[in-house]
Amino acid sequence: MSRTEGEALEALVAKYPALAQCEGQIGAARDALIAAYEKGCKLLLCGNGGSAADCEHIAGELLKGFERARPLRAEQRAALAAQGREGQTLATKLHGALPAVSLTGHLSFASAWANDEDPELGFAQLVLALGRPGDVLLGISTSGRARNVVLAVHAARALGMSTIGLSGSDGGELGPLCDVCILVPGERTPEVQELHVPVYHYLCRAVEARFFPG
Repeated sequence: MSRTEGEALEALVAKYPALAQCEGQIGAARDALIAAYEKGCKLLLCGNGGSAADCEHIAGELLKGFERARPLRAEQRAALAAQGREGQTLATKLHGALPAVSLTGHLSFASAWANDEDPELGFAQLVLALGRPGDVLLGISTSGRARNVVLAVHAARALGMSTIGLSGSDGGELGPLCDVCILVPGERTPEVQELHVPVYHYLCRAVEARFFPG
């Protein structure tokens, strides 16, 4: 952890004192994401309901600029510019990206799977299809008991992926299953979700700062 990352985490806890109890878990999740991205791996995300929206939100912050400019690497700009006039536009306007895939979309797959197979296995099937050793799965469940999320984590572990949980209260089944599980305080779903947002905004901010320091 760099000094800047430590200061940013301290600032998060100062703004949201309730997160003091999971400060270490947040830092460990940040480090796991950074380690995966340093190896050229990607992040997969899954959750239900409001947590599904959070998955899309997180992916959106990572796939484009969040709080910082994200200039392309010189070799990326050169390859794009070589495509001519349109390539020059791409080289100038595209953002550097951190690969993240929300498993909550895939409408055709999800509807076919729910119709033909066990719906609780849908996320696990997508992990099997898209995950690779070294990738990270972030499973979000406010109770930690969402069966499809728990099964997805089992699939990720079998593939040699790192696993991060984002939950509340005691973390249910998700807590002890994940490599790191961030357990924000709260018993009711809205209370937990309210604290999930600043946590994952911090994670996105910290990862972006590491790879796009300018």
